[in-house]
Amino acid sequence: MVELSGQPLQRTFGGDTLNTALYLSRLGVSRHHSVSYATALGVDKISQDMLASWQEENIGTDLVRKIEDKLPGLYLVETEPNGERHFHYWRNDSAAKFYFSEQLSPLEQAIDSHQFDALYISGISLAILAEDAKAVLITLLEKHKAAGGKVLFDNNYRPQLWTEKQAQYWYAQVLPFVDIALITEDDDQRVWGKTNIVERCKQYGCNEVVIKRGCEPCKIVTNLQSDVTETSYVAANRVENVADTCAAGDSFAAGYLAARLNGESASSSAVLGHRLASTVIQYSGAIIPLDAMKDIL
Repeated sequence: MVELSGQPLQRTFGGDTLNTALYLSRLGVSRHHSVSYATALGVDKISQDMLASWQEENIGTDLVRKIEDKLPGLYLVETEPNGERHFHYWRNDSAAKFYFSEQLSPLEQAIDSHQFDALYISGISLAILAEDAKAVLITLLEKHKAAGGKVLFDNNYRPQLWTEKQAQYWYAQVLPFVDIALITEDDDQRVWGKTNIVERCKQYGCNEVVIKRGCEPCKIVTNLQSDVTETSYVAANRVENVADTCAAGDSFAAGYLAARLNGESASSSAVLGHRLASTVIQYSGAIIPLDAMKDIL
């Protein structure tokens, strides 16, 4: 989506899965990971600018579908003095909602030909789609998993997009195929109430859960489908001056996955996730300058 944020307002690009894809791409250079992004855009100037900016970040854009009569979504971010943010969205008719409409999408073709090792989606990926398109995405997850691919899921929940009951239903459709679930605790409680996150994910078949808890240590439980699970807690990095918490969870996910997919332990992967997130929240906007990550890269 187009992001409007800051004082005075500045136009950039963002969105939860895009933020993760971009940071994962930056971190993937030294780890020999390649990242592609699947979404739909228009054919307008802003859409072209988006594509060009992603390509500059080494994000593959072959999976981007272009729809002539649609435009990208738009959101405005208002940030409080403590860094907490409020979002205002204009995306009910955005191009991304129509990614699976009509002809076969580029992602469906890519999954059919087994082009990717891992597929990452979020709760927002599901929420913006029509019901029949959600079903298409679930079928893709099933096909990808059956072919030996990994499924990575972040539960990002936005109440503006759907109800708790709708989210429960579709999360339950996704989790049986998920290898690594990145769960924001506050979002999970909004959807499911104060229930046992780990036990639920285990029952649905997920093997690894990372519970993100803001500035508190994250909780990681691995080997859920075995007799011996492993639980660890990794402390977050302390930040004195928080400028903007936008993309904190998205960047943590990128750091965690960059290391985890590279064969590193869950704990060391969380260390990288926290390190990146603590850097991101010291800058305004979802995407920070590349130079700000030089010590991490």
